[in-house]
Amino acid sequence: MLWGLKTVAVFDAWTFEHLVAGISIGAIARKCNRRVFENRLKIDQEKISTSYFDLIAVLLVAYMWESIEHYLEIGIAGQTVKYWFYGVEYWANRLVADPLLLVAGYYLAKSYPYLVNPARAFSILWLIVHVFVFPHSMHLHELF
Repeated sequence: MLWGLKTVAVFDAWTFEHLVAGISIGAIARKCNRRVFENRLKIDQEKISTSYFDLIAVLLVAYMWESIEHYLEIGIAGQTVKYWFYGVEYWANRLVADPLLLVAGYYLAKSYPYLVNPARAFSILWLIVHVFVFPHSMHLHELF
């Protein structure tokens, strides 16, 4: 299934959050890598292309979160957290779609830097609503 609950579909309601998180994380990775290249390695800004390092950082964050999320979904942090995650994510969603959405977000941040702050605001609002207002992570799919 292409769209639906995270337990059976490649994309779900959290697809949007992964894209905007990729914009924010990509901007942070880009800024940190540029700072390392300029300050520590003393390379001129005109000669810097950190794209490979940026992508590695974004993918590292993506797969680290997916690993943590898997253990939270199976109940390592208790039944309340397990209920909120509402099932174990479909493998294609976890291993392919979510990390690729973060990479797409990185490329959006790289091409359109003015999207970074609105993406961060959307991400914070999304997390507040889904964590503190909705009973579980798939509540939107149950509503619609």
